[in-house]
Amino acid sequence: MTTTATRPGAPARASAPRARPALAAPLTVVAAASALVLSVLAATTLGPADVSAVNVRDVLLNHLGLADVPVRVSDDAIVWSERLPRALVAACTGAGLGVCGAVLQSLLRNPLADPFVLGVSSGASTGAVVVGVLGLGAGLGLSAGAFAGALLAFGLVVLLARLTGGYGDRVVLAGVASTQLFSALTSFTVFAFADSDETRGIVFWLLGSLEGVRWDDVARCAAVVAAGTLYCLARARTLDAFAFGDDVAASLGVHVARTRTLLLVVTALVTAVLVSVVGAVGFVGLVLPHAARFLVGPLHARLLPATALTGAVFLVWVDALSRVAFAPTPLPVGVGTALVGVPVFMVLMFRRRGAS
Repeated sequence: MTTTATRPGAPARASAPRARPALAAPLTVVAAASALVLSVLAATTLGPADVSAVNVRDVLLNHLGLADVPVRVSDDAIVWSERLPRALVAACTGAGLGVCGAVLQSLLRNPLADPFVLGVSSGASTGAVVVGVLGLGAGLGLSAGAFAGALLAFGLVVLLARLTGGYGDRVVLAGVASTQLFSALTSFTVFAFADSDETRGIVFWLLGSLEGVRWDDVARCAAVVAAGTLYCLARARTLDAFAFGDDVAASLGVHVARTRTLLLVVTALVTAVLVSVVGAVGFVGLVLPHAARFLVGPLHARLLPATALTGAVFLVWVDALSRVAFAPTPLPVGVGTALVGVPVFMVLMFRRRGAS
């Protein structure tokens, strides 16, 4: 929060966050949207099997009913059944985690907050391991188990935060406690009950994997991310008010406790669905909101769309490059995001220390 200069002895007056020039933000969003479309199409051509841009175009035209162009069965399967769903799920995951990170950083007034500060990732990991290793609810699959575990972890975080006096930094501390608890439960379950094959598959999923995603995963992720983003975007002015602190937000007519709870629930649900599909993909929600603020400023009406688009482009390319650089076995996407996110996280920590 910034303050304007006042005469000596007068109380400091909060000033609104500085906005970018009027045309800068819309142009950035349009450029990011164009980059996203091109990135998804380009990523669909990349991989161990050679598929040209013309092949991708023909497959898309055929499935959209706009043409009837003869294509090889193998090309159709690679593009429509494997790479395109994978790129779209990557885009949805990057967008959703980025938006959740931007919202949490505003709600908690902590630039180091991201979706996994709620312990959702660890809870999802435990749920998936319980289903996969112990066979509890095996008919539901790993994704359903991960979703249930994520909601359980979030419920624990909310309970701990309320019992210890509220939100703010207490949510961060509760998230740390929840993360450690569910990480320990996951490790214990794998150590005590899993065989070597199960352990290998679970560990790969926990690192963040887009292997095997299908169109039903695309539909699920897209619906949840779109609904969550629109809800948060409708609360853009409220999120701007939180930048001044709870007292100022309340004076502006915001029901602080109820609004914060609802937004925390929305971010937890979006994160839980995404983690249940792709596993733990960290640091997207930490890094991308800061990049978007640099481009369009802090006002959430601009920040949230920009964060969603840049996050989507970022994760599409992380996944595409991991397929190319480490073929035939792609690097888990969570490892790629961590390699980028950890250095940025360290820089943010030092900047925060210098500002304090």
